[in-house]
Amino acid sequence: MVRPERRRRSDLVTAVVLVVLVVAGGATLWLRSDARATVSDTAAEPLPELPAATDVPAALQEAWRAPSPVTPQPVVTDSAVVTGRGGEVLGHDPLTGEVRWRYARDLPLCTIGAEWDRALAVHRKSHNCSEVTSLRGATGERGPQRNSDAEFGTRLLGDGTYVTATGTESVETWRSDLVRTQQYGIPPALKNPDNNIERPECSYSSVAAGESRVAVVEECPREPGDRITVLEAKPEDDEEPEVLLTRALGGEHASVVAVTETRVAVAERDRGEVVVYNFGGIVTGSFPVRFGEPDTSGNVTVERVDTGDGERSRLFWHTGVDTVALDPLNLMPVWTAPDALGPGVDHGGHRLVPVPGGLLVLDPVNGARQGFLPVDRGDHRGPVRLSPVGQVLLEQRGDTLVALRPR
Repeated sequence: MVRPERRRRSDLVTAVVLVVLVVAGGATLWLRSDARATVSDTAAEPLPELPAATDVPAALQEAWRAPSPVTPQPVVTDSAVVTGRGGEVLGHDPLTGEVRWRYARDLPLCTIGAEWDRALAVHRKSHNCSEVTSLRGATGERGPQRNSDAEFGTRLLGDGTYVTATGTESVETWRSDLVRTQQYGIPPALKNPDNNIERPECSYSSVAAGESRVAVVEECPREPGDRITVLEAKPEDDEEPEVLLTRALGGEHASVVAVTETRVAVAERDRGEVVVYNFGGIVTGSFPVRFGEPDTSGNVTVERVDTGDGERSRLFWHTGVDTVALDPLNLMPVWTAPDALGPGVDHGGHRLVPVPGGLLVLDPVNGARQGFLPVDRGDHRGPVRLSPVGQVLLEQRGDTLVALRPR
C-alpha cells in the first residue's frame, strides 16, 4: 500500500491563507459591485391605474410637491408619478404623493423618461450616461436593462413605440426590451470606423422623434448652414442607418419641431419661420412664428411638443412665447394661444395651456377659450410642463414637480 502523504504544519497555514484571500477577494468584489450599491424597494401592492378625467374641475388646489431636478417634464407611468434626484428614483401615489417604491444607486442620475408603462432611469458613470434601467410603474420592479452610449445631458424622446436618447455626437434608439435598434453618429466606444454614415464629422444640435422616425439637425464644418436628416427608427441593420431625408437648410440655428411618417417641421430661427418638408426634400408649407429662447437644458435642443389625445389629435408646440396647435397630417398651424408657458395637455375633453397665473381651458380642435383655472405658482416665472394622471394634473416647474387636484 502506498503510504499516505503527511501534511506539514506549513501546508495547513498555506491552505488557510488561500481561503482567507479568496474570501477577502470575494468580499472586495461585493463591496465594489453595482449590486451592492443598488437599492430596489418595490411596492407592497401594485398602484391601481386611475380612471381618466371626464371633465375639467371648477378649481384646483395643490395636493403635494416633490423635488425632481432630473425630469425635464412630469414622468407618468400607467399608475405612478416618478421623480428623481441624486441617484434616487421614487414612485409616488398620484393622489397623495406617498412614496410607494424606490430605486437608488450610488451613481448620479442623468435623466428619467417614460414609455411602455415603465419609467426609464438613466444613471451616469465617469464617461457617459451608460446605465439604463426600466422600472415597472405600478410596483417599481426592474425590467430590461442596458449599457448605452448616451452622452451627458441626454434626453429620452418616446414616440409610443421606440425611445431615442439624444446626443451631440451620437443618437441611439431602443425598443421595449431596451435592445438598440439604430445608432447615428460616432459613439464613444467605436466599433465601426465611420458607423456607416456619410458625414462622420458632423455634430447634432437638435433631435425629435415621432411615428418611428428620428429627425436630427446636423452642423457640418464643410457646409455653410445646417442640415436636416430624418432616419428610420428601426432599420434592417442597427449599424446601417436608413436615411429617409437629408437636405441642406441654407441657414443656421435650426431645430426640429416635429416629425411624422411623411413630413418634418423645422424651426428656422434666422428666418423667423417654420418650414415643413416632405421626405422628397420638397417644401410643403411654411409659416411665421414668434420665437422665444430655445430649451438648452439638455445636450441638444428639444422643442417642447405634446401630442394630444384621440385619433386626429393635434400636435401642440410651445415656441418659447406662444403655444401653436399643428395639424398632424401636414404640420401646419390650426390655432395659436399667445403668451403661454408651455404646450399644455389634453384633460377631460379640453386643452389646458399654462399661462401666467393659471391654466387656459381651450377647445383642442379650434382653440376657442372655454374657461380659466387660477393656479398660484409663487415666484416661478419659467416654463411649465403638464401631464395628467386620472383627476390629478402635474406641473413641472423647474426642479420641482407639483401635483394639483380638484378643490
